[in-house]
Amino acid sequence: MKRVELLSPAGNLEKLKIALNYGADAVYGGVSHFSLRIRAGKEFDLESFKEGIEYAHAMGKKVYCTINGFPFNSQIKLFRTHIQKMAELNPDAFIVSTPGVIKLCREIAPHIDLHLSTQANVMNYLDAEFYYEAGVKRIIAAREISLKDLAEIKRRVPELELEVFVHGSMCFAYSGRCLISTMQSGRVPNRGSCANDCRFPYVLYAENPETGTLFKLEEQPGEGTYIMNAKDLNLASHIKEILDSGAVDSLKIEGRTKSPYYAAITAKAYRQAIDDYYRGEFHPELYQKELHTTKHRGFTDAYLVQRPYEKEGTQKLDSSISEGTHQVTAEVTEDGFYFMCKDRMCINDEVEIIAPPNSKLEPCENEIGKVYEKEGNWFIRFYKIETKSGKEMECIHSGNTNPVKLPCRLPAFSFFRREVGKTD
Repeated sequence: MKRVELLSPAGNLEKLKIALNYGADAVYGGVSHFSLRIRAGKEFDLESFKEGIEYAHAMGKKVYCTINGFPFNSQIKLFRTHIQKMAELNPDAFIVSTPGVIKLCREIAPHIDLHLSTQANVMNYLDAEFYYEAGVKRIIAAREISLKDLAEIKRRVPELELEVFVHGSMCFAYSGRCLISTMQSGRVPNRGSCANDCRFPYVLYAENPETGTLFKLEEQPGEGTYIMNAKDLNLASHIKEILDSGAVDSLKIEGRTKSPYYAAITAKAYRQAIDDYYRGEFHPELYQKELHTTKHRGFTDAYLVQRPYEKEGTQKLDSSISEGTHQVTAEVTEDGFYFMCKDRMCINDEVEIIAPPNSKLEPCENEIGKVYEKEGNWFIRFYKIETKSGKEMECIHSGNTNPVKLPCRLPAFSFFRREVGKTD
């Protein structure tokens, strides 16, 4: 039986490694402004992206290269060069958005599979058939599509792979077709430089054209309302329903600009949900508990299982601040001997250890601190906070970029976290 793929974002080499170690089957990312998002794409260069592809392939996993920008005439020559360079790195697929770029990729790199970006807004089997006949192997469906329509596309084009977003930021506009950022700041969303203007507070007015009277409208106390601020997508509780449909080949997590912790926890939670499904069990409360530890704007299950006109509660009107149940305090280095501080930690603080699935934690204790298990979870407590260079301190803060010694070696890319508001 073919198992569904878990696809995670890779904004840089570190997050690529984290996502793969926490359970992703494949990751997606890109280099330069031909890749949405441009801000995330800047974190990869040719050398680090090549290293990431080789790292994934050594694990038996895949990397999909994003070339899903919308080129002007003046950029087509640059696109040709970029496609050639990316093809030489041997990614497992290109993610593209336009018919012209599909044509270029087939001409320059016919051996590389093509995945059609959600930016192409495929919603029906006619469009799906067209792109399949044009050489596209997989379609990343529009976020507005229904599970019923996905099933119909799969029935009519069974060889076409279908990928759907299951988690991450939602665009206020129709699958990213937004020009608000362009109008206000000159940053073009579909060219990779969205300023997220939909997250800003706006003051709304109603005008009487006959009298010129202007009324200010307020949905919340105070100035303005976050009227365009969408909640974040979270379909973890619907994974069984999605996989039961037999229509979906890949579950995609959004978030190339999100934190390393986000990359880890989303991969971990959805990996567990998928594996549980194939074991014949399903525990949505467990997946949701982990996902709620990440920073988010409130969650919605959006439109895959319900039509937009049937769905309420997809907007967060009171604030654009991201919140979660836990605060990340540190990230363990890849060699496992040190941690990098992400939030204030002091001697004798107890923090939980989150390690990649299938990694092994063992208790230890010495003059630096103690690693121990309690009620099924692992924790660490420091008796001494000492940097790699030998400097000791009572507390360490997030601005400190010096590696800090661990009492014993921990799994690479582990995290320390504490519940928000909880103190020892």
